[in-house]
Amino acid sequence: MNAMHNSFEVPAGSLLQDADTTSMRWSALGGAGKVVAAFAGEQREESAPEMREFTILLQSCPEWKRELVERSVNDLAAIMQPGMATLLAVNASGADVRPAAKALWREFIAARKAVIALLTEQEDDCAP
Repeated sequence: MNAMHNSFEVPAGSLLQDADTTSMRWSALGGAGKVVAAFAGEQREESAPEMREFTILLQSCPEWKRELVERSVNDLAAIMQPGMATLLAVNASGADVRPAAKALWREFIAARKAVIALLTEQEDDCAP
C-alpha cells in the first residue's frame, strides 16, 4: 500500500497561519477539487473572480474574519484529504468511483461557497 503525503496538513503548534499559507492551502484545495470533479464526471467550471482574488480578500479582512476563514479552509482540507485518499483507493480497485466522488464534490462546492461568502460579505452584515 502506498503512503499518501498529506499536503493540506497544518504544521504542529501552528494554530493560526499567515494569509500566504492559507492562500496556498486554498489553491491546493482547488486542484484537489478539479480531481474530484473529474472523478465525478462533472464539467470544469469557470473560476469566479472571488476565487482568483482569495489572497487579496483574505488580506483585507479584519483579524477575526481571517481566523474564521483559516479555520474553514483547514476544515475543508480535513474533509478532502481522506476523501481523496478514498477516491484514489476505490479507483485503483477498479470499482465505480463516481457516486463517492459526486458526494465529495457536493461537499466541496458547499464548503467553498461558504468560505467565499464569508470573505465577500460586507462588514455591516458581520459581527465579531
